[in-house]
Amino acid sequence: MHVAIIMDGNGRWATQRGLPRSAGHVEGAKAVRATVEAAARAGIETLTLYAFSAANWQRPRTEVDGLMFLFRRYLFEETRRCVEQSIRVNVIGRRDRLDERLLRAIERSERLTADGVRMHLRIAVDYSSQFSILEAVKRARRSQDLSPQQFQSLLHEADHSAVPSGEVDLLIRTGGEKRLSDFLLWECAYAELHFCDCLWPDFTEQHFQQALDDYAGRVRRFGKVNAEHSA
Repeated sequence: MHVAIIMDGNGRWATQRGLPRSAGHVEGAKAVRATVEAAARAGIETLTLYAFSAANWQRPRTEVDGLMFLFRRYLFEETRRCVEQSIRVNVIGRRDRLDERLLRAIERSERLTADGVRMHLRIAVDYSSQFSILEAVKRARRSQDLSPQQFQSLLHEADHSAVPSGEVDLLIRTGGEKRLSDFLLWECAYAELHFCDCLWPDFTEQHFQQALDDYAGRVRRFGKVNAEHSA
């Protein structure tokens, strides 16, 4: 099962408490750790987290710098935990605009966790699905006959995805918003969507389990008609 999460609401969480937005991002990082552990316990095969979109570069420089520092610190602090829990880490998205120190942290984490088989943790940083699709199209120009599976492989190349992730089964978005925000547009073609009103720093294992329970009650037909409805 592939679960993807749009982690929305860090800034609003901080603003509501009279705190700087950076405080919300710090609390959000704690929610990431708890959610990763909850997903591993639940037997999720792939977990993709939307950490920083390509559009987020438009935020104030101080906030962007703070986020990049948090990403780097998270990778250094959590890599050992991921190794111990056999969780493979992979950062997807563009890398040509990232700081050299962050790139080294990404490469280190990916290298040290490469043997993880319990769960594949993908963190989207400087990610834009539209950009990835356009890059994959450029790579596909040489092919006369391209299958969806082959195109997804080209997407993986464009995204620096270390291993095939498959399509998203369940997409969760926190923060009360109901949009995809340029996240995994190709992979979410048939994803079940779950929207949670809580802000990301308040997201708990109980919220995660509620999303899984909601998903378990869905009927996924992929355009077909189920036998009980075909009469």
